[in-house]
Amino acid sequence: MNQDEIILGVDTHLEQHVGAVISAAGKLLATQAVNTTSAGYLQLLKWARSLGDLRRAGIEGTATYGSGLTRVLRDNNIEVFEVNRPDRATRRLRGKADPTDAESAARAVLSGSATAIPKEQSGAAYAMRAVSVARRSAVKARTQAINQLRGLLVSAPQEIRERLLHTKAEDCVSACARIRSLGKTPLLQSLTTTLRILAKRWLALRAEIKLLDGQLEHLTNDHAPRLRKEFGVGAQTAAVLVCVAGDNPDRLKSEAALAALCGVSPLQASSGKTTRHRLNRGGDRAANNALWTIAMVRMRSEPRTQAYVARRTSQGLSTKEIQRCLKRYIVRELYPLILADLRHLAAAS
Repeated sequence: MNQDEIILGVDTHLEQHVGAVISAAGKLLATQAVNTTSAGYLQLLKWARSLGDLRRAGIEGTATYGSGLTRVLRDNNIEVFEVNRPDRATRRLRGKADPTDAESAARAVLSGSATAIPKEQSGAAYAMRAVSVARRSAVKARTQAINQLRGLLVSAPQEIRERLLHTKAEDCVSACARIRSLGKTPLLQSLTTTLRILAKRWLALRAEIKLLDGQLEHLTNDHAPRLRKEFGVGAQTAAVLVCVAGDNPDRLKSEAALAALCGVSPLQASSGKTTRHRLNRGGDRAANNALWTIAMVRMRSEPRTQAYVARRTSQGLSTKEIQRCLKRYIVRELYPLILADLRHLAAAS
């Protein structure tokens, strides 16, 4: 190792970043706080380079608060690693302070425990993520709107309930959107306004979701064609899986890495004479749900998967255990396709 090399660690926040520089021998050299602006990022880089040969940096939150600094460091040929927050045991021993966290980030890089490559946020995967985030919130808000509308109708006067409450959400919303006046009492006037507002909100959100679905369809067909051709992979599930992989295919060293990212890698839970694995509750839960959706579609409609389910059921596995196995096999099948789509995107850009 170059004895003049230094390592930068950064604890990121919304308005201010705190950096710490350590030597190759692990000695803390200095700390510095800068504003989260382009000038602040360049100031931090210039300050760190004044202390030695800067080649590596560890940053907390490279996809959130630290995304701007990550781009600047990469543009200046600094190798950046994603650093997790210190665990609770470490914080109990050392306390919580921004310079301390920045120093811990630098030491994680020096020790080799920080090896994760940050996602690039400049390609189709990030575009899919932006659309998926908006769609997820719109779906949640639409569900909330219809639940509130039905809740008001359930407790409304019987005549109004029988007139406006329907089993299908579309029929219920359509009836409430057309009402002009339910009566002249304060209660009925309030119900008229509230029901009409909630119905129009539901209709507006449905239009938003339809627009976002069209964008996801276009993005996934254009930028993840191999993935979309697989049985059970729709626009939403394809977008989620591409997002968790990121725009830079060099992040995924193996299918096991993708399985860990999706929370479907089995974890050892053996002890004594017992040898077993347990459910992995880590990873990206949206990606885990996308794999579950693909597995459900295949279990219902794909002969190959149905034959596998029948065989594993005869061996005594439960439905949940079979679903876990299927999700891991689906990752194995989709991993080379995701990688090929990402590499095609990287070559085209």
